[in-house]
Amino acid sequence: MRLAERSTEAAGTARRIMRWLALCAAVFAFGVVMFGAFVRLSNAGLSCPDWPTCYGQVTWPHHEQAVARADAAFPDRPYEASKAWREQVHRFLAGTLGVLVLALALLAAWRPRWARTAVILGAVFAGGGVTLYMRGEHAWSSLLAVVAIALPLGTAIRLRGPGAWRIAVLALAVIIFQAMLGMWTVTLLLKPIVVMGHLLGGITTFALLAYAALRLAGVGAPDQRYAPLRRWIVLGIVLLACQIALGGWTSSNYAALACGTGPDAFPKCLGQWMPPTDFRQGFVLWRGIGVNFEGGVLDMAARSAIQIAHRFGALVVFVYLLWLGHRVARRGLRVAGAAIGVVLVAQVLLGISNVHFGLPLPVATLHNGVAALLLFSLLATLARTQQAPSLAVVADPGMAPGSPHPR
Repeated sequence: MRLAERSTEAAGTARRIMRWLALCAAVFAFGVVMFGAFVRLSNAGLSCPDWPTCYGQVTWPHHEQAVARADAAFPDRPYEASKAWREQVHRFLAGTLGVLVLALALLAAWRPRWARTAVILGAVFAGGGVTLYMRGEHAWSSLLAVVAIALPLGTAIRLRGPGAWRIAVLALAVIIFQAMLGMWTVTLLLKPIVVMGHLLGGITTFALLAYAALRLAGVGAPDQRYAPLRRWIVLGIVLLACQIALGGWTSSNYAALACGTGPDAFPKCLGQWMPPTDFRQGFVLWRGIGVNFEGGVLDMAARSAIQIAHRFGALVVFVYLLWLGHRVARRGLRVAGAAIGVVLVAQVLLGISNVHFGLPLPVATLHNGVAALLLFSLLATLARTQQAPSLAVVADPGMAPGSPHPR
């Protein structure tokens, strides 16, 4: 009996640690998303021309001699102190988040030896890939990165246990891929498809951690009374994800102000309901290697097409999520429905303010953060429609294959 009690107590302790670690990681991920938006919107994405160092330094050049060496080593990219620190601090924050996610994944995969080994090897291969990249061996670095992503991804698929544990391991695979996107953002000179993918990777990491934290905290319904709402909530999440991607495409192509500023910029575009547009050029996803996309390369017609598409998507999402919030509230989840509505309205007002006031940095950064909060409100609502996880089962992540477990 003492052995069983000790085992139950240890399992409960592990569950509490994982619950708080998931919460801390989710909050930290939200901060990284916000700071990443700040870096991108302040045009500091290429302020460190190398990766993961900055002008060959772990931090960034501080003294006159270091700045002179940096300018000599990268004559095409003169050192800008006001921007370089932003990019490198963002990398430090992302690295810290990676350590938190690794710890979370290890806790989730600790009991089965094969799963623990796979997670550890994934981290080792990721570190090896970064080292090889710094040495210029890009082919081998990419190979190790693929293996580093595949190991936790495969583990998340095979791992037996509650969904929150598998999501925690999946988050590790996503954040390793996110690191690769951060590297490609620099080496491919802000290629829009990569920058958009980097934004989506950050949002996905936050979403996975937030959902895992919700489920580990026991968020859920006592039964299946809210089950009919799930498909509508999932559809809302898909629509919002598409709109976030479209917003990332707008930002990465510098099309946020393509319709101008002031009264003539919204709801009209350049003072017209249908200005000249070029949707074909506006949505070319790949434009080859070696093009520097800093500041954008598209003409005004292509950028206007992107901005109009973003507005149309915003209208669709606004109408659907407003209806969804009303439906959720009528089915008994009043707080969740109200939260969706309030955050949705705030996001739309921020979008309009961006255009009207000429994309002020605080407002544009907050626009990214509120998009993440809107996604969180949908995820929290989805969690409320699912049956609450059994704490007795959640306490044991190393269940034998075939054991019943909550989803």
